Amino acid sequence: MKAKQILKNLLFLFPFLMLLTISLFLMYHSKFIMDAYSIHFEKQLLWFGVGFFFLIIFRFLPTKKLFSFSLFFYICNVFLLGLVLVVGHEVNGAKAWIDLKYFNLQPSELMKLSYSLFLAHLLSKKKFKSIKQEFLFLILVFILLAIPSILIFLEPDTGAIIFLILITLVLLWNSPIHKFWFVILGILAFSLILGFFYCYFYQKDFLISVIGTTFFYRVERLFNFREGLQIENALIALGSAPLYRFSIFETGIYIPESPTDFIFALSSNVFGILGPMMILFCYLLLDLYFIHYYKHLQKKEEKLFTMAFFAIFFVSQWINISMNLGMIPIIGIPLPFVSYGGSSTIVLFLYLAILFSFRKQKLVL
Repeated sequence: MKAKQILKNLLFLFPFLMLLTISLFLMYHSKFIMDAYSIHFEKQLLWFGVGFFFLIIFRFLPTKKLFSFSLFFYICNVFLLGLVLVVGHEVNGAKAWIDLKYFNLQPSELMKLSYSLFLAHLLSKKKFKSIKQEFLFLILVFILLAIPSILIFLEPDTGAIIFLILITLVLLWNSPIHKFWFVILGILAFSLILGFFYCYFYQKDFLISVIGTTFFYRVERLFNFREGLQIENALIALGSAPLYRFSIFETGIYIPESPTDFIFALSSNVFGILGPMMILFCYLLLDLYFIHYYKHLQKKEEKLFTMAFFAIFFVSQWINISMNLGMIPIIGIPLPFVSYGGSSTIVLFLYLAILFSFRKQKLVL
């Protein structure tokens, strides 16, 4: 039994620590790419240290009470989203960060966590006796989703909105709500998308008058996502890499935003094809682990929260790697536990800290 427990621990610890190690190697390498990345290694090491602190400290806190205070967290987070539009720090055209001198806080990342807690808590307590109750509840959920989404859209941060929608759909699907609501939602979504594409191709002046020139040109960039230095060099780096190498001091093919959006392609610059393969293997092990962990939880709100985390974790992998392969537009989704970033990394560690607090007697199962 003890050997089985050790094996389960390793199923998490080995790939998790491997991803963190790969990230630190890549952050150290990034200082040779440009001066702006010179402190990425030290900062990433600090974020990982803070993350491990949360993993340890949360095991001694009554974290199950977090669900009881989830509405308070949600309201505070909405306030922060409003505040960032007023006093936010702008980077690459997006006003999404609050400058705290030693740390830039990104409220949209924190919103994913507080929204997951609140919606999981809300759905775990609901029992519907009629279609009318379900409809009213769906209106409430739509309002709860719309408030932060509108504020995040104004920053703008498309990636965070995608994840809030994802959390909503995944948790609602696993709630007692009748599935025919999803059929209605699918028809409405398809109609809106069809109408949007019609206006984009045949009524551009009307579309610009409705959504404005700024958003229209953001859409234009999405349609022409394969035309750019980032994706071209990322594909060259991945396509021309040998099976194995270790060139941490050599820059290789220059890829803009390589420590963040294009960290997957950067790994081929440093480790050859073995780098991306190691990352994919680690994610496979972690995905299997979290599925196994989810199946052993008993309480509804804990299962829903874990489901929200896994949806974010898995879809982040898929989107970021697909961006690097030129399969989808670049929408600024980091690679979990590998890409550089303080807020995104710490929020992921907070997710893990809360998850592991559900079964405090063991690290995993």
